[in-house]
Amino acid sequence: MAKGDHLSAARGLYTHHAIDLGDGRVIHYSGTASEKQNAEVRLDPYEAFVDGCHVLVVEYSNSHSADEVIRRALSRLAEHRYDLMFNNCEHFARWCKTGDSASEQVRDATATVGGVGAGGAVVAGSLGVVSATGAAAGLSGAGIMSGLAAVGGTAVGGLAVLAAAPAAVTTVAMRRVLADDSSLPQAERDARQTGRVATAVGGAVGTAGAIGAVSVAGVSGLSAAGITSGLAAIGGVVGGGMAAGTAIVIAAPAVAAAGIGYAAYRWLKK
Repeated sequence: MAKGDHLSAARGLYTHHAIDLGDGRVIHYSGTASEKQNAEVRLDPYEAFVDGCHVLVVEYSNSHSADEVIRRALSRLAEHRYDLMFNNCEHFARWCKTGDSASEQVRDATATVGGVGAGGAVVAGSLGVVSATGAAAGLSGAGIMSGLAAVGGTAVGGLAVLAAAPAAVTTVAMRRVLADDSSLPQAERDARQTGRVATAVGGAVGTAGAIGAVSVAGVSGLSAAGITSGLAAIGGVVGGGMAAGTAIVIAAPAVAAAGIGYAAYRWLKK
C-alpha cells in the first residue's frame, strides 16, 4: 500500500473505500452502512479504517499521480453530501483516482435486482401467454401444450422461444455487472469480457439442458406424452404440476446464463 492508493476494506455484505495518504492516515467518507446521515469526508488513522477487516488495493491501468489523487481527496475534506446511490465512499475514491465518479457496488446491486425482477416478470408473463394463446385456454395440460405450440410452432419450439426472453434479460444485466472499464487493469478487463461471452453461451446451454431435462424426466423423448410427463415431473420437484414445470424450464436458461457467466469471470480473474 502506498501514498495515493485506493483501498477497499471488506465488511461483510459491503466494502468500504478510502484513499491512503501515505502517512498512516486515510481520507474517506466516514460512518457505517446504517449510520450515514452525518457522514462526511474526513481523515482517520489507517487502523481505524481497517477495523480488523481484510484490505485490498484497487488496481488501475491509468489514474492520476499520487500527489494529484491526494490533492483531489483533500479538496473535498469536510464535505457533507453522502448519498448511497450517487455519492458514496466508492464514488469518492474512484473520483479521486480517475475523475470518474462510479460505484461498482451500486451498479452491481441495481443490475442484479433489476435483472431478477425483470426476469421474474418475464417468466410470469410467459405463463400468461401460454395460458391465453392456445386452443385450450388456461394452464391445464391441454392448455399448456396448445399454448406452447401456438407460440413456437411446436411445444418444444414454444419452450425454447419463451426461455429466450428471461435469458436475454439476464444477459443484459450481466453485461452491466461485467461492463468494461478502461481504467481497470487489462487482466480484469479480459476477465469481464470472458464473463460477458460466457453469459450468452450459458443461456444457450441452459436452454438445451432444460429441454433435455424435459425429455428424460417423464416418458422418454419429446413427443406430446414425453413433454407433458416431463414438465409434470419437473414441476413435481417443487410440489407443483405442469405449470410449475413450465415456469422452471423457462427460467432455467436465465439461471444458467448468470451462473456460467459469473463463474467464468471469477475463474479467469483468479
